[in-house]
Amino acid sequence: MALVTFTDKDFKQLIDWISCDELNYLWAGPTYSYPLTVQQITTHCDQPEVFPFLFQVSGRNAGFIELYRVADDHYRICRVFIANEYRGHGLSKQMMANIIVKAQVKFNCKLLSLAVFEHNIVAKNCYLALGFDVVDTEIGTRVYKEKSWNLVRMQKQLLGQP
Repeated sequence: MALVTFTDKDFKQLIDWISCDELNYLWAGPTYSYPLTVQQITTHCDQPEVFPFLFQVSGRNAGFIELYRVADDHYRICRVFIANEYRGHGLSKQMMANIIVKAQVKFNCKLLSLAVFEHNIVAKNCYLALGFDVVDTEIGTRVYKEKSWNLVRMQKQLLGQP
């Protein structure tokens, strides 16, 4: 299992994975509109603070994850996604563990943060199990199809090398 750099040759697969409007919003919030397009991905990933990765299992693409530089030693984990055929096997936790190590080793990160929708219990429990702490809950700041989705902000302090 490994993280590899996400490149333009991978855009079609990501577009195929994000198969409906609700999944798009759950995965990306307001960052992308559905349907996902090459232009949207290009514009987003061309930002200098965005570092997108694919998660590979036995050489096959199984997921997507992104680091976003907030400050020199603070990165946010964004757009965490495991493809349907790989769900239910604990791979999200492994992909998250890999991105935590990458953040420490490659980017000298000391603080990792993320946001997850409160009703995404599986993801939230994964992050808690990896040592992330809830630091805030934003109520009413995100709306999908006239329903308010609460956003839970979490963070993890990274000390020393993994």
